[in-house]
Amino acid sequence: MAHRKARERDMLDSVYSMLALVFILVACVELCDAATVVDVYRLIQYDISGVPFGSRLASLNHHAGSLHFSPGADLSRTVVMIPVRELNISFVTEYVSRKHPLGGMLFLLPEIFRLENGGGGKDVREKEVVKNVLLELEKLLVHAKLPYPVYFAFENDEIDAVLDDVKKNDATGQPATATTGGLVDNSVIENAGYFVSYVYPLECELYKLVIPIAEPKKVASPTITNIQGWLQGLKADGDANQLPTIAIVASYDTFGAAPALSVGSDSNGSGVVALLEVARLFSLLYSNPKTRGRYNILFGLTSGGPYNYNGTHKWLRSFDQRLRESIDYAICLNSVGSWNNELWIHVSKPPENAYIKQIFEGFTNVAEELGFKVGLKHKKINISNPRVAWEHEQFSRLRVTAATLSELSAAPELLESTGGLLDSRHFVDETSFIRSVQLVAESLARHIYGYQGKNIQIFADNSSLAVNPSYIRSWLDLLSQTPRVAPFISKNDPFIMALKKELADHTDEVIMQHEVLDGMFTFYDSTKASLNIYQVASVTFDLLLLLVLGSYLIVLFSFLVITTRGLDDLISLFRRPPSRKVEVSQEKLANDNYECVMV
Repeated sequence: MAHRKARERDMLDSVYSMLALVFILVACVELCDAATVVDVYRLIQYDISGVPFGSRLASLNHHAGSLHFSPGADLSRTVVMIPVRELNISFVTEYVSRKHPLGGMLFLLPEIFRLENGGGGKDVREKEVVKNVLLELEKLLVHAKLPYPVYFAFENDEIDAVLDDVKKNDATGQPATATTGGLVDNSVIENAGYFVSYVYPLECELYKLVIPIAEPKKVASPTITNIQGWLQGLKADGDANQLPTIAIVASYDTFGAAPALSVGSDSNGSGVVALLEVARLFSLLYSNPKTRGRYNILFGLTSGGPYNYNGTHKWLRSFDQRLRESIDYAICLNSVGSWNNELWIHVSKPPENAYIKQIFEGFTNVAEELGFKVGLKHKKINISNPRVAWEHEQFSRLRVTAATLSELSAAPELLESTGGLLDSRHFVDETSFIRSVQLVAESLARHIYGYQGKNIQIFADNSSLAVNPSYIRSWLDLLSQTPRVAPFISKNDPFIMALKKELADHTDEVIMQHEVLDGMFTFYDSTKASLNIYQVASVTFDLLLLLVLGSYLIVLFSFLVITTRGLDDLISLFRRPPSRKVEVSQEKLANDNYECVMV
């Protein structure tokens, strides 16, 4: 008896060992099929007055497809991989406007748009080809509600190889089915992110795209931070009156289709860098009492620009009445880094206004000396309309003279021209940008020191007060690698602290103002994730492998039973057990006999 139990124990140990081996083999097949892992950037998700926009889902668990699918194909379980350089905008427009079922979209951006890549003049033709496509694509995606995940990624060798295989698969034109492939049960497959919903020939390579991420949550009480610094003017002896003030302002945050890629090199990184360089130049002048002007200069880096300049509104409301009345005029800098031969001054007051004339003439004279033009655009403010198209309009609403200097000839629409996918370092013209800085600095200096109309270069090239291209380049590079969508920037973000430190190096009394972004906008988190690409065998291969393993298990089990318990025990396993009906009849007969005996 003890010997038999020992044999049974040995048999069970062998069976357990065999099952463990099988599970290890299956796990290896499942886990070793990962082709690559790439960083992906999610399409923005937000609400305006409760109306949803952008991508409403974040997690992804579908197989990969391309634009080479058969007409009428079911794409409800397909993530379409779309290189931007090959983008069929009509396909995207149709699926977005008609709300066709789709598993998701993955847009592949050219490598030159990667944040860590510098600028340069190479690939000019490629950049121009992609430019118009990206503009149209981003405008479409930002203003649509998409009930599936949408992501962006950068092209590389690995993902290009995956896309090539996917295109070959789709070119076979195999019909879609509801067949599920795999080596384990569906619950395990779903948890492992391994689900195949199409049947392909055995020689085809299938790919599964998986992003295991929690569903997005609302960003609670997003903060905006304004930073201001002063350069105090020089008062004359016995002068008790407050000195006039000139304000230089630039909004630093951005908005775009992919928040994690919205760096806004031109809009409004160029405005921020121009402000910092002007602050550096005037700090040199104001550090010496002999060259300090009789104007205070107020520098403001504001947040909430894409959202009706909400930060600028809160910043101005924090001013006391004396400070607000002391402002002679304000110059707002917006997108001054990529233009050809003309900049524009946008104003709310009529061009006949004496202050507006003075500002325009001063900028026009300097621009002519630098070899380009400055135009004037007048746009009235509708007080009943909460929409604010330009930053200077927040000043104008408080009856403060202000203007915006920009390369844009017309006011952008809401959430447009605020740092989208196209607004990268590659599209900033350093030569034009340096001329913009020279224009602002020289025009302000001539106004402060009373040199209007005189051909005097205070910030002449090759002088100690010349514009520093290296300084400009370094800050442009930093901003071009730093996404700055306000709801995702904390008040102690390293970038915010870097701006504060830089402004403190060149100005006095640096103050930070933290406010809650209010209004009609609601934002959701999950802006960046890791995409796992699994290489999946076809269903035919799975079935064949399952058949081989099943046959192996049956043979091995039979061998173990014969060697440990004998052939008779093995045969008994396959004998048909007595039916339930016979057992019941025998039990009834026994009861009847018992009753007869009792009687």
